[in-house]
Amino acid sequence: MKKVWNFTKWGICLLVVLLTASLVACSSGQKASTNQQNEQKEAVSYPEKSIAITAPSGAGGGLDTTARALAKVLTETKLVSQSILVENKPGGGQAVGLADFVGKDPKDPYRLYLPSTPLIINNLKKEGNSPYSFRDLTPLAQLTRDYGAIVVRADSKYHDLKALFEDMKKNPNKITLAGGSAPGSQDHLVAMLPAVKAGIDPKTIKFVSYDGGGEAMTALLGGNADVLATDISGTGEYLKSGKIRVLGVSAPTRLTGDFKDIPTYKEQGIDAEFIIWRGLFGPKEMPEYAVKYWEEKLQALSETEEWKQMLQANGWENGYKNSREFYKFLEEQEQLIKEILTSLGMAK
Repeated sequence: MKKVWNFTKWGICLLVVLLTASLVACSSGQKASTNQQNEQKEAVSYPEKSIAITAPSGAGGGLDTTARALAKVLTETKLVSQSILVENKPGGGQAVGLADFVGKDPKDPYRLYLPSTPLIINNLKKEGNSPYSFRDLTPLAQLTRDYGAIVVRADSKYHDLKALFEDMKKNPNKITLAGGSAPGSQDHLVAMLPAVKAGIDPKTIKFVSYDGGGEAMTALLGGNADVLATDISGTGEYLKSGKIRVLGVSAPTRLTGDFKDIPTYKEQGIDAEFIIWRGLFGPKEMPEYAVKYWEEKLQALSETEEWKQMLQANGWENGYKNSREFYKFLEEQEQLIKEILTSLGMAK
């Protein structure tokens, strides 16, 4: 009888375990099914409230201008029915805005992020680097292609890069270079690449960083800096008003429109070029339905006359790439920038 009792006891225990496992599996299955149904409902109604685009720079900078232009065209063409708000999160050459964005709900489909090349640079550089990269986001599309520019005030004695770099080589501490990003980041590299090619030790150059191109431009015009490294698209209105002179642009060939008279670095005997991209991202775990939605809307945007006119008005080139192409491009840029920073002794 004792053996029978033990067998029965263990049989009952086994049955309880099996029933418990079955109930848990059933509960998990029901939960998964409910989640799937909820996601399907959200996909049908998305977007049903306002969308926020984080521009990791101050007002007036290239990223802020791009984000507001994007929001304007998307709503005016009715590609997106909900309102689109732009939030500025400056600091650390885009690193502060990225940390803030990554630190929030990674599944929230109503948050978008619009950075540029420093997204990659900040993760690779030695000092003041960011722990986050494009792999902590969901690439949706590359939107524009821009180039770097080296700028002085209209009353500056410098009229070309050769004269500027000769003085920088002789008296580097007497010339202050301003940029809207941290040392080792985008604006810094815009100037460092040609400077190194011209035989200048980059460690001797006096570089002062500001929170965005708008603040850096104000520093130049106010006499707090002698030279500005920035993106060419952010110089348009100042160039038209006669407040500045652009000494060189980092494009492979001359640009058109308002910038057609500006020589490239290469034209001035400096074998260097630098492409500045801007793109739109979602959070890392953005739902697939939201990714698909933005892929479709951004591709449609790139084909509208309104967006083409916006590109031309701001001196941007259409650099549209879909999410898959953009991700591949980011991987290639990561390798290229790593090589550049290594050559400058700035890679981590």
